[in-house]
Amino acid sequence: MRWNIPNTLTILRLLAAPAVMLVFLLLPRPFADWVALVLFVGASATDWFDGYLARAWNQQTKLGTMLDPIADKAMVIIALAAVIGLMGLNGLILIPAAVILFRETFVSGLREFLGDTAGTLKVTKLAKWKTTVQMVAISVLFISGIFEHHAGMLSFGMDAEMLDGVMSGAVSDENGLRLYMILLSVTWYLGVALLWIAAALTFITGLDYFNKALPYLKD
Repeated sequence: MRWNIPNTLTILRLLAAPAVMLVFLLLPRPFADWVALVLFVGASATDWFDGYLARAWNQQTKLGTMLDPIADKAMVIIALAAVIGLMGLNGLILIPAAVILFRETFVSGLREFLGDTAGTLKVTKLAKWKTTVQMVAISVLFISGIFEHHAGMLSFGMDAEMLDGVMSGAVSDENGLRLYMILLSVTWYLGVALLWIAAALTFITGLDYFNKALPYLKD
C-alpha cells in the first residue's frame, strides 16, 4: 500500500463517517449537531480534494480507488441514518432515503457479482452529481436540525396562541424566535427538496448501471 496525501484524506473521510453518528451519543444538542455538520461538510470536501490531488500529483493507487467509493457510501448512509433519527422518521425523509439506500446496496451487489468485469460500472458524471446533491441535502438537513433545536428551546412553555402571536408580531419577539422559525422552515423544505432530487438522480444512475450490467447477468 502507498500512503500519500490523497489516500490519507480518503481514510480520514472513512473514519469521519461513524463519527457523525457517534457525536450524538457523546455530546448534548445542539453541540452534537454542530460537530456532526462540521465533520460531514469537512469530509465531503475531501471527496473532491483527494481525487483532484491524486490526479494532479499522479498518485492514483489501488488503495485509493478501492476506498474512495466506500468512504462516499459510508458517509452518505450513516449521515442519512442520523438525519432520519433527528427528524423522527418523517415520511418525506424516509422515502427518498430508502431509494438511496436501496440503490447503493443494489449497485454494490452488482459490482461484487461482476467481479473482474465490474469495470463496466465506472462512475459517471451523473453519479458524481448524485453524490454531490446527496451531501448538500444532508448538510442542509443538519443545519435545519440546529435551527429546530433552538426554535424548540425558545418556544418551550408557549401555547399555540402565544406562538402564533410571536410569529404574527402581535407579541414581542425578544429572543429572535421568529427568525429561527423562518430559517427552520426554509432549510427544512430546501433540504427535503434536495434529498428528493438526489433520490431521483440515484434511481436514474442505478438503472443505468443495471442496464450496463444486464449483458453479464444473462445465462
